[in-house]
Amino acid sequence: MKITTSTEAPEKVINKELTYDSFTNGKVFPGKITGKLPPMGWNSWNAFGSGNTEALTKIMADRMIELGLDKLGYEYVVLDDGCYNATRVNDRLAPDKDKFPSGFKALADYIHAKGLKFGMYNDIGTRLCSGLEVGTCGHESVDAANYKDWDIDYLKVDNCYYLWDDATFSDETNIRYVCAPKIKSVTFTEGGPAETKSSDASEQAGFTKKFDAVKNGRIEGVRENLTPQTNQIISSKEYICGIGTNDGTGPANSPRGSQSAELLFDVEVPADGTYRVYVEYSTDMVRGAGEWLTVSVGEKRFFDALLPKTGRDEFVISEPIEIELKKGTNTVRFMNHRRQENVLNAYAAMLSALLTEIPDREVLLSICEWGKTNPGDWGYKVGNCWRILNDITFAVGSDGDPGSAKWEGDYTDSILSQYNKAVIMDEFAGLERGWNDPDMLVIGMNGMTDVMNKSHMSMWCMLNAPLMLGLDLRRIEKNDAIYKVISNEKIIELNQDALGIQAKRIATTFDGLRPDTTYITNNERVDILAKPLADGSVALGFFNLSSEDLNDSYFANTSDILEYLEDKMVSPEIFDTAKSFTVENLWTGETYQDISGVFESDNIKARDCMILRITPNPGQ
Repeated sequence: MKITTSTEAPEKVINKELTYDSFTNGKVFPGKITGKLPPMGWNSWNAFGSGNTEALTKIMADRMIELGLDKLGYEYVVLDDGCYNATRVNDRLAPDKDKFPSGFKALADYIHAKGLKFGMYNDIGTRLCSGLEVGTCGHESVDAANYKDWDIDYLKVDNCYYLWDDATFSDETNIRYVCAPKIKSVTFTEGGPAETKSSDASEQAGFTKKFDAVKNGRIEGVRENLTPQTNQIISSKEYICGIGTNDGTGPANSPRGSQSAELLFDVEVPADGTYRVYVEYSTDMVRGAGEWLTVSVGEKRFFDALLPKTGRDEFVISEPIEIELKKGTNTVRFMNHRRQENVLNAYAAMLSALLTEIPDREVLLSICEWGKTNPGDWGYKVGNCWRILNDITFAVGSDGDPGSAKWEGDYTDSILSQYNKAVIMDEFAGLERGWNDPDMLVIGMNGMTDVMNKSHMSMWCMLNAPLMLGLDLRRIEKNDAIYKVISNEKIIELNQDALGIQAKRIATTFDGLRPDTTYITNNERVDILAKPLADGSVALGFFNLSSEDLNDSYFANTSDILEYLEDKMVSPEIFDTAKSFTVENLWTGETYQDISGVFESDNIKARDCMILRITPNPGQ
């Protein structure tokens, strides 16, 4: 089915596989590429921001070959924001002639001639994040035709200026699409012409049942986060609000579990038939009270549109909404999942266009909506990877300035902000789904020490994150400290292991919490991650996230590993019954034999890690 978007109104979601109710069914969009390990390459953004050029890109491609990075698996060269002409030319995308005088096809040819792959960038909104007025919204087919002409192999798509969600740089009135209205009551009547919109049951003929939203409704899921100024309305005794989907970009929200809410009513009717629903509602156009409402019975939608705007705290009765009910008790759902559905539809439209226009070339689709709509829920349907949070750094570089990054911070722009979310998202990822993307590597930027670089690389490899270098490759030489980190073949092998399973956190020193599912933001801790590998071995990572050297010992044994990984391992029985193990430290190269089944790390320095590969010796 061809998917489209419009700049006039949100598209009606016709394909049921793009609705909220399909998110857990595991089905991907027909034609989506599966079975691919995390992509590796270089992206221009962290190194040069919007200042990347044709000349710089060619130099980076040259350096990838000169440094032998291509032989290690780094294959994509991706142009990020700032490469296009500021506006469309005859409705089509065009290069910025000052920055890319030879055009994108010539650059693609240059990159392909080196045995590398070529990637580009766009946005599901009307503009790119840089403000260039060339977003894909409503132009997917035209843009895919351009990408065919330019022989792209990879497309990263951002989420700025999107019209149908409360996205970055979007109009503040977009809140109307994100949250359902405040609801005070709902009234059900028998079908047939409605003579009145009154919610007073005495004024309705035949079967009539009125429900008070607060007293008679029930909430499932997590209600929409409200600002401190409006938080009091979520506990109102008069109405229900906050029915929407939490913005997952901020550091406060866990990426796991329901981030949406629904208001449900159980209504018992005397016979099968058509009934009418009257909603007593108010639209405030503030967080928690928008205008879009979906009314469903089971998975069948009977209403999915904007309700007319009201005054602030003015409650009115809606026009009748016709629904079909069965004799007996029915659960009627009042909800708004369109934040997720609209964004998924937009990415599906781009994928649909790519599959139509470029059927004979594999083009990976990298979703970059920064975790706003919790893409761990739905990203697998259309994307090969999906960003889980906002940018890892906002201090990007330029030609001559490496930019800067940091280990931890209060917002999203740090290594640990990204890690803390990604480390509990292992169940969302896999060869048949795609990969959680905690953003590009910041190795080599100012603020990064050798130890931080080592741990950052180890984390991303254990987490099966895309390995997209973000540094100016002229700043490194073979066998210098940075090169040794990004070229550690044994660490890269973990990321590119054929089994394709993200590591699971099996222990943490932050006491009293289940390690693999609990979202933890206190970084004064040690985490232990375990990753099953295709040859039956297990990678075990010890990470000191804190800023202090630790003198204690930390360990995991075979029972701990099997408890969390047994159903994911190739040969758990061999691991369980092995009399000895070959243990290799993947950073020092040290190898030893272990007969205890207890694997230990002592005296972990601040922000440092130890990565072990543990191979069972069967029959010994």
